[in-house]
Amino acid sequence: MQKDKIVVGLDIGSTKICAIVGRKNDYGKLEILGMGKANSEGVTRGLVTNIDKTVDAIIQAVAEAEAQSGINIRVVNVGISGQHIKSMRQRGSITRNSSDEEIGVADINRLTNDMYRTVIPPGSEIIHVLPQNYSVDYEGGIKDPVGMSGIKLEADFHIITAQTTAVHNINKCVRRANLEIENLILEPIASSMAVLTQDEKEAGVALVDIGGGTTDITIYYDNIIRHTAVIPFGGSIITSDIKEGCMVMQNQAESLKVKFGKAIAEVASWNEVVSIPGLRNRLPKEISVKNLAHIIEARMEEIIEMVHAEIIRSGYENRLPGGVVITGGGAQLTDAKELFELVTGMDARIGYPNEYLGKSKIETIKNPMYATSVGLVLAGFQAIDDRENRYVQVQTAKASPAVAPPKEARKPQGNDFFRRILDRTRSFMIDDFEDKDKNDY
Repeated sequence: MQKDKIVVGLDIGSTKICAIVGRKNDYGKLEILGMGKANSEGVTRGLVTNIDKTVDAIIQAVAEAEAQSGINIRVVNVGISGQHIKSMRQRGSITRNSSDEEIGVADINRLTNDMYRTVIPPGSEIIHVLPQNYSVDYEGGIKDPVGMSGIKLEADFHIITAQTTAVHNINKCVRRANLEIENLILEPIASSMAVLTQDEKEAGVALVDIGGGTTDITIYYDNIIRHTAVIPFGGSIITSDIKEGCMVMQNQAESLKVKFGKAIAEVASWNEVVSIPGLRNRLPKEISVKNLAHIIEARMEEIIEMVHAEIIRSGYENRLPGGVVITGGGAQLTDAKELFELVTGMDARIGYPNEYLGKSKIETIKNPMYATSVGLVLAGFQAIDDRENRYVQVQTAKASPAVAPPKEARKPQGNDFFRRILDRTRSFMIDDFEDKDKNDY
């Protein structure tokens, strides 16, 4: 039973490293048992740039999660993101031996595994192969071909690649923290699992996860991931702009953004001023909230325009009734939703990771900044489901294989046609003869 299983998500982000321990309750909802968090000083824009600092942060976050949950953590589901993430569309096909046997899980796995051998640029490796639609004997638009008959099995795939060195550095950090990676998951996919509803995925929706170092995009249509992208700008670049524009310290700039920042300058008041403590033996510095909003709006507009360009590039701009769902730490910025609607012309909402959460003592987990962390736990449970379902299907296929009748026992199609006509004629003559006999009596 899944409720007896424990899954741990490890989000190695640019601003924080977060470990979450979860299990499913009796109602299938996710119950958070423990959470640990540490500042991330060894990751820049999704890339590990300092192994030792990252390892220390992972150890600290995992130790805190262990203390809260009482669980000894050894296996984790890890997220990956960064500018190095690329995606492409590829079509694959296999030719089966016979159309008499039904298409099974083994055929699907064979087709999917073949896609992992797709030629990609040197220095990259494939981390996800996501099927779009299948076709059987050139009949397209099939979501699940298992059980169908056919010779030619084809599918369109969305292939996601990552820089090999980036993957190796993540593996190295996790191993040095005495942990083992169960699944390596693209972070925007994990975030979408935490904040999107099934109706939104079915209708069409774009998820925008504004993290510290990157902004991740995932587009769903017809309940299938159609497009993914990573933009190398996030909340940290806004903080840097405030630091330069207001001439304050980095930590002061972050506080200004979080406490007083607005994404639309028009709504800010000229009369509102914030006093910032000066450096040693210097007077406090006064910051206009209106000027602060102008700085934030300029950078946010740039990020949103890049997001909108990706949505247009995907080809699904006019097929997203669900609009845009904004999550991540950047979603907490005041008026972020309204600015998204102004720039893109699409409906928007803030995505909270509570769609599949049960009751939890840790209320802070419902903050958008933890969407990826919660999603990694949900992705771990989905991976367990997929493995168990494949095992059941394979065992069922072994127990009752679909065996075609021997060729000599099969009758030619042409003979069957004429035989059916002859049988019907004979049946009509017999019935007519019996009716005449009955009339004689």
